[in-house]
Amino acid sequence: MAASHIFRIMFVNQGKIYEVYARRVSHGELFGFVEVEELLFGERSSVVLDPSEERIKGEFAGVKRTFLPMHSILRIDEVKKHGISKITVLESGANVAQFPVPLYSAPPAEKK
Repeated sequence: MAASHIFRIMFVNQGKIYEVYARRVSHGELFGFVEVEELLFGERSSVVLDPSEERIKGEFAGVKRTFLPMHSILRIDEVKKHGISKITVLESGANVAQFPVPLYSAPPAEKK
């Protein structure tokens, strides 16, 4: 029986750091994007609800798969079990920043 993989994906979006858990991560069909499928969230059976997880769950409600730009991804880790998905505000002066330029560019023109 194949082992079930769980990945923690951290990425930057509009000045916030998103941390989500998923079962499948691949290079995707779109050039320059990482494909994330089967997002995992906490069980609704618990009595105590975490407002931060409810907010990210609402944002990804109905999403079958998402494509993330490679330059917005901070890290992808394979973990043993999923934790709480969350959104945190990127503090000014923090060591984390999104790349300001496109990842891929045209080659320089030849000089004549």
